[in-house]
Amino acid sequence: MKVKIHKIITTSIFLLLISNSVCGQLFPNLGGQRVGTSAAQFLKIGIGARSLGMGESFVAVANDAEALYWNPAGISQFNKNDLFFSHIKWFVDINVDYAGLVYHINTVNSIGLFFTVLSTEDMMETTELQPFGTGSYFSYSDFVAGLTYARNMTDKFSFGITVKYLNETLAELSMSSFLFDFGTYYKTGWKTTRFAVSVSNFGPEIAPSGSFIYENLDNEKIEVDEFQKFSPPIMFRIGIATEVFENSIHKLTWSVQLNHPNDNIENINLGVEYWWRKLIAIRGGYITGRVERDISLGLGINIPAAGGNLHLDYSFSNFGRLGYINQFTVHLMF
Repeated sequence: MKVKIHKIITTSIFLLLISNSVCGQLFPNLGGQRVGTSAAQFLKIGIGARSLGMGESFVAVANDAEALYWNPAGISQFNKNDLFFSHIKWFVDINVDYAGLVYHINTVNSIGLFFTVLSTEDMMETTELQPFGTGSYFSYSDFVAGLTYARNMTDKFSFGITVKYLNETLAELSMSSFLFDFGTYYKTGWKTTRFAVSVSNFGPEIAPSGSFIYENLDNEKIEVDEFQKFSPPIMFRIGIATEVFENSIHKLTWSVQLNHPNDNIENINLGVEYWWRKLIAIRGGYITGRVERDISLGLGINIPAAGGNLHLDYSFSNFGRLGYINQFTVHLMF
């Protein structure tokens, strides 16, 4: 066992070291020109300390309520109902809060509910003529609420769908739309290997509604009430995961995931999770192909309780020159 673990660790470190150079050769920058061409960018903020600790390589793991964000088919891959809360202290004093609930109707059908709120403190309004402030303040906020349904079609194949409502508010302007997530989850039958595919934020192009007035350099007041439409940040994910080994004391899960966004280049995420006696978890992940993203780390504690479990998770994500992000998640499984 010790020799096997040593080989696994050595191989994982080697893959992490070469991943950037290999991806640069295999996946040329064919989508970099699309950066900044989608709306509602907050939808790309990953939810769940467990999944973030694994480098967001979670689409084929997806066996708790965090699947509501990553793969709707995953909410049928566990037995207990799951209520979870997540808090992220994002950059520049932005707070992201998420709450989700998964309820199993029976062994075949499962449903989920969730909502996300992104909020900021009031910000000072500035203009070209008044760069130090006009004396007015404005706010920015985002809200998403969704309903998920998943079904086990067989003992190996599941699918899921999510419909969600988006609302974004910036000062006098607001933007809203209905979006959809789709996911599949397939157990290959070879050991514990599973294969999963998901599409997130599928929907029509959206544009702000409302109007605002600004004053140009000729002191003319101009009202703007027409805005260009942009597509939502659609993300296609495909992943594979398996348990390298699993017994009553140790469990090691390895995952790899390919991401294809509509507003950036493709990239690969790698993730690993180790459980000791189903009580303590250590996680690590690596995100390739992103200038300011690379390593993620995480910890988890499972506290058995009468008739359920309490999971406490923490993740650390490195954003290079931007700094780092901490995320905390609480799961109540019953």
